[in-house]
Amino acid sequence: MEFKDYYQVLGVARDASAEQIKKAYRGLARKYHPDVSKEPDAAARMSEVNEAHTVLSDPEKRAAYDAIGQGRRQGEAFTPPPGWDAGFEFSGRGFDEGGQDFSDFFAELFGQAARGARSRGRAHAGPREHGALRGEDHHARVLLDLEDAWRGATRQVELRTPQLQPDGRARLVERTLEVRIPAGVKPGQMIRLAGQGGAGLGGAPAGDLFLEVQLRPHARWRFDGRTLVAELPVAPWEAALGAVLPVQLPDGSTLKLRVPADAQAGRVLRVPGKGWPGAERGDLELVVRVVLPSAWDPRARAHYERMAAELTDFDARRVAAAESERAATENTR
Repeated sequence: MEFKDYYQVLGVARDASAEQIKKAYRGLARKYHPDVSKEPDAAARMSEVNEAHTVLSDPEKRAAYDAIGQGRRQGEAFTPPPGWDAGFEFSGRGFDEGGQDFSDFFAELFGQAARGARSRGRAHAGPREHGALRGEDHHARVLLDLEDAWRGATRQVELRTPQLQPDGRARLVERTLEVRIPAGVKPGQMIRLAGQGGAGLGGAPAGDLFLEVQLRPHARWRFDGRTLVAELPVAPWEAALGAVLPVQLPDGSTLKLRVPADAQAGRVLRVPGKGWPGAERGDLELVVRVVLPSAWDPRARAHYERMAAELTDFDARRVAAAESERAATENTR
């Protein structure tokens, strides 16, 4: 995917005011609108102009775009860093673009925020009574450690909130909230903080803040639905003869797992009900990984040489091919 320089598309400087952006957009719209333009690529150019204007005319989108676009050039290869938008606090307005067909670049940056805004948006704003209006709901994504999401915790969360300035641009203002993380919260789930959204008008209460949970990548564990997946390193004799091995879970507790004899590398050992906590607890899946002692160790080398001399009829390639063929046959049944 290529990076889109929206400032270059509109022909304005990065510090352009809201009025300058509006003026540039109107000029380009008159030039490329398909109803009046004779340019051969008018429709495509107008789509680019509309997309750029959608982002740069919205203070919140512009603040987020500026944060990730620093130092990037038009057309260069671009992939948003994982969790790039974590900590950006957005209001519910402005993300539903009325079904406009914008680029993959736009969808990658703002698609998730758009879905969040559509699901909440102004629906929580409440009625206006005697000049009072409940504050608008806000939303943000937060990155949590897997251990905190598993067992629950209270953590401080830093948010960057775009605040509109007199020049029409938004300045990111940081605030820190203490958040109670419920045990077993899943990626994509919302944590609601009552009264932490936009301020109300005329004495009406503030809106709520919805934190969309995402998990930081973990060195060992991988999350799949409510199933927790990890590799299980085993020694060759443990895989061959079977063993009972300790498995430490994210909450610090230890599970005793029986590895059956003749467990080949890649075999999945499932433990029902020992995965992600919750009303319907998930399963635990451990993938066997056989770890060989180094042949640089003289003791290990002696065993390898003895096996090579005595097991001359063992053909690893033939055995692996037979196992693959058997697995394929079972999958077609």
